[in-house]
Amino acid sequence: MKTPLGELLVESGIITVKTLERALTRQQGSGKRLGIVLDEMGVITQEELIDALAQQFGFETVKGIASLDFPARLLELIPEEIAVRKLVFPLRREDGVLALAVTDPFDTDTIEFLEKQNATTIVPVLATREDILDAVNLHYPGSEAAGNRTVKVLVVDGSSELTAEIEGALRREGYQVLTANDGVEGLRIAFSEQPELILCDAALPRMDGYALMRAIKANPTTAGTPMILITSKTSQEEEHRALKSGFHDFIAKPMMTVRVVSRVKRALEMTQQAKQRQTAPPL
Repeated sequence: MKTPLGELLVESGIITVKTLERALTRQQGSGKRLGIVLDEMGVITQEELIDALAQQFGFETVKGIASLDFPARLLELIPEEIAVRKLVFPLRREDGVLALAVTDPFDTDTIEFLEKQNATTIVPVLATREDILDAVNLHYPGSEAAGNRTVKVLVVDGSSELTAEIEGALRREGYQVLTANDGVEGLRIAFSEQPELILCDAALPRMDGYALMRAIKANPTTAGTPMILITSKTSQEEEHRALKSGFHDFIAKPMMTVRVVSRVKRALEMTQQAKQRQTAPPL
């Protein structure tokens, strides 16, 4: 009989009974997996969860899946819809054994179903939700992110926490993300890497966002790069100043990463449309 993940975590001493009860109450009606709920509660991170399960039960772990190469015939074993819904990703297949990245190694229903579908034995390998979704977005040809693999986005912000949050959201969409923690470093990366889009905070160390924008626009090789300003000033005057100064768009703090992703997509689409109009032959 299958033992629920929560009970296994309690039995292993990873969480307490009271913590599990709180998590299960919070999970009800959310549609979220227990590991995600525990992560959101700040009880245990995804990385801590897989490390604890690996030590307790002897599972292997894998990180950075998206950076690896996978043949199309391997991806065909697990449909994209199942990969996203069940949070699984095929890693390798040898001698009738399929190594499968999973977030919940005790989800025997999914594992047994995939074993029957592929006539193979599955060995679960622990991975975080983010790693699996990154891999799905990057490697499945039908995903929207597959077309974003060559697009570089530079994020310049003095807050490493905010930078990491934005970076994670954009990487899940398939973008190559470059980061810098001050204006001078951001300028150096912009000149050397020539990203397709730059997001920068207004209040940056060493060189603020406006000075960074002027320096980038003054260089012929980067002058056409669209830039989005991120600022804690939410007034109409600040927005007007940003747009008049040359920024393509303006995002006020506090912000949701979904809004950032939406603005990035819109900026890149508008830039691409402008390039197509410029290169279109005259009627």
